[in-house]
Amino acid sequence: MFIEIRKAGFINKGAELMLHAAQQKLKERYPDATFVMAPTSKRSDHPYHNLVKLGFYPKASLWRYGIQWGNLANLAPRPLREMYGVVLDREVDVVIDAAGFAYSDQWGEGPCSELAQSARAWKKNGTSVILLPQALGPYASERNRKAMKTVAENVDLIFPRERVSYELLTEVVGEQPNIRQAPDFTNLIAGVLPKNFDAEQNRFCIVPNCRMLDKTDQATRDAYLPFLIKCTELLLRKNARPFALVHEGKDDRALADKLSAAVGGIPVVQEKGALQIKGILGVCSGTLGSRFHGLVSALSQGVPSLATGWSHKYQMLFEDYGFPEGLLEVGASDAEIERKIAWITDDRERIQAQLKERAEQLKAQSEQMWQQVFAVIDQRTEQRQARRSA
Repeated sequence: MFIEIRKAGFINKGAELMLHAAQQKLKERYPDATFVMAPTSKRSDHPYHNLVKLGFYPKASLWRYGIQWGNLANLAPRPLREMYGVVLDREVDVVIDAAGFAYSDQWGEGPCSELAQSARAWKKNGTSVILLPQALGPYASERNRKAMKTVAENVDLIFPRERVSYELLTEVVGEQPNIRQAPDFTNLIAGVLPKNFDAEQNRFCIVPNCRMLDKTDQATRDAYLPFLIKCTELLLRKNARPFALVHEGKDDRALADKLSAAVGGIPVVQEKGALQIKGILGVCSGTLGSRFHGLVSALSQGVPSLATGWSHKYQMLFEDYGFPEGLLEVGASDAEIERKIAWITDDRERIQAQLKERAEQLKAQSEQMWQQVFAVIDQRTEQRQARRSA
């Protein structure tokens, strides 16, 4: 059985965490499955050399100008494809979409359009398609609305990650039995604490996000770095031992370096692996973050967290954890910022116990989600075996 995991990657550590989490559960259930992913160029999200390290076979796929040029690989003789391990789209049995947040007006019309075209082709081919829990919407664009209707008609399961995503999708396509809400699924995978990480010196983690500078209005962009500086200075005064953790690439690193320089040189930690980042977050006394999966990694391990973000997914995450008071606006007053910092550091043990209890409930929901995924895959596998036996 060929299982494709798509839209996860390696540059964004949240995307990498979703990749590991999805592959881990699927491998446990289907140990003989062959995993497939469409490679990208060397400097993009999932280059070939990273895929092979995790045992993925490359799928022939290249979307340009609304056309799937990867279908040209159908012309290559099978022996040649097998020599180089290339899998055709029509050979894939199951497609697992782990986009996280791609199908929304906030990312333009390309992602929704591509998914709609692909979903039609997959259904025609008899391929099972499942959108794992992810943020969806809004859909003001008529083209995106039409595309998502096509998606809903042609895939087996769609899991909006929270209430607002469910409402934004069903407002367009209506309530359907294949649309079911489930929480972010990276809460089930364990982190790995790097041996060289100093957990005594680095206690309170600050995770900046460059998207706060290009996905927000001008006032928020201008206020973001001063906001981080203000919070860090308060943490330093409380001897909370803050440090900056880089969650994604050079732009987040630039923000972390600016923050460190502005407050006198707090440590800046950068790890290559998503599991290592989750491991670090799990041993912190608290976090202040703007990266969604950094916050999931903290909250799911019971780490008290404050968040500011650029889309509805942040508000909904904290609602899911029963912790809406953890949200902190960039434009909050000095008094409000000081109050929140004092609260999350001084009342840490009570908050931690509350989060751990809720985290266990959400993990149970994630396990239920996977059982629904397995049921779809098992049914499709049985159908294919029956056809081959006939």
